Amino acid sequence: MVPTMSRSDTSDPDTMDATEEIHTEDWRSFFLGYSDIVLVANSDEVDIDELMSRFPETTLFIFFNKVYKVLSEPFTRKALLVSRSGTLGANLVKSGKVSKVLQYFDRSSFLGIVNLTIGNREKFSPASAFGDVKVRHLDLTDVFAPFYPPASLPTTGFALCLWLTNLQLGVKITLAGFSSKRSERYQVLDVHDWTFEQVLLRLLYRNGKIDIIGRERTNPYAELSTHFPEYSPAEIALTANEVLAERLVNLSSFVDKLMHVTRFLRFVDRTYKRLKPKTRKERRWESMEGK
Repeated sequence: MVPTMSRSDTSDPDTMDATEEIHTEDWRSFFLGYSDIVLVANSDEVDIDELMSRFPETTLFIFFNKVYKVLSEPFTRKALLVSRSGTLGANLVKSGKVSKVLQYFDRSSFLGIVNLTIGNREKFSPASAFGDVKVRHLDLTDVFAPFYPPASLPTTGFALCLWLTNLQLGVKITLAGFSSKRSERYQVLDVHDWTFEQVLLRLLYRNGKIDIIGRERTNPYAELSTHFPEYSPAEIALTANEVLAERLVNLSSFVDKLMHVTRFLRFVDRTYKRLKPKTRKERRWESMEGK
């Protein structure tokens, strides 16, 4: 069993010294009474109106960071916003977008912000930095350190999904827009191990622990041995790996050609990055390194 969490608090991050058992029960009490918890990714695949009509009034909707990517007007249902932190504090705080994001929630049904950190480099922002809303702090470092690939960081949605699952709340947890696919508008960051996360999410889904909108619960490859009993599951798996390896080799050759064709564009991009003024974050990093 994966541990639940390492620390949480409802005020200043420096006061977080509650035991795991106490704050785990506090979180269970917080989620008590909901029949469904829906995690809404910032994805083109999300249809907010469809989600609101699909789930009952006893549903808690959880959003992440820049909700204006999926919301076009104030959200009137019970909602929680998760703000991931970086090395300089919560991303919404350091980007100055807290007030912009909060406009998309009806204060009468909005339950506040959860400032989430994972890893020793991510730092909390004080509750006061988020304005006049309820703020809770949640550190999941100890949850993922034992098993998540060390060269990467968990995505916020994946982290929260796994944590909620392990709280054993007895509610239905549903993922909306969790495709890990790059869209025309939104990128997929390489700091996360998307393959690892998708594997675990699908295992949880097919084991009935979570629900994923738009995903088939059955694996067509797992059914092949039923329809073609002359082939064992091991033979099917080995052949599937062989085909996948060939496709990756072919893809690599096209990537090499693409890298060759775009050499000049990459030169222009590097030159532009050297000439443009440093960002506030870059200047702060330089000042910190100079101390």
